[in-house]
Amino acid sequence: MSSIHPTPPAPESSRATLSGSAVRDAIGAVNARFMSAFADGDAAAVADCYTPDAQLLPANSDVVTGTNPIASFWRGVMRTGISEARLETTEVEAQGDLAVEVGRYTLTGADGGTVDLGKYVVVWHRAGAGWKVHRDIWTTSRPAPQA
Repeated sequence: MSSIHPTPPAPESSRATLSGSAVRDAIGAVNARFMSAFADGDAAAVADCYTPDAQLLPANSDVVTGTNPIASFWRGVMRTGISEARLETTEVEAQGDLAVEVGRYTLTGADGGTVDLGKYVVVWHRAGAGWKVHRDIWTTSRPAPQA
């Protein structure tokens, strides 16, 4: 009879946590492109920030997978009157070709008023020379409507 021996966890000193590194700067550059494309109403350019098999995991909706459906999703958001999406990275951890970003978002309407604000988690993949969003989930910080 054989026994299974789990692999012990890697020592803390061997983990590649790269907060404040070039990875964070690269993610910041993609987020800047996302925000600029969103402000321009260019859903295709927003979707270009994602990997080809990326997934959005929005609340109250099914998973949205792939470049064209992601562009359609963001185009629909833009049609609701949201004119700006501001992203603020609060944390980045990276190891190899994978990174996880935690942050806050603010959505603004055409009148300049805040439509929504909340937090997000993004899983990033390094694709070739750059980083792209692979999984994207967010949730509002606003209280739930009263029934």
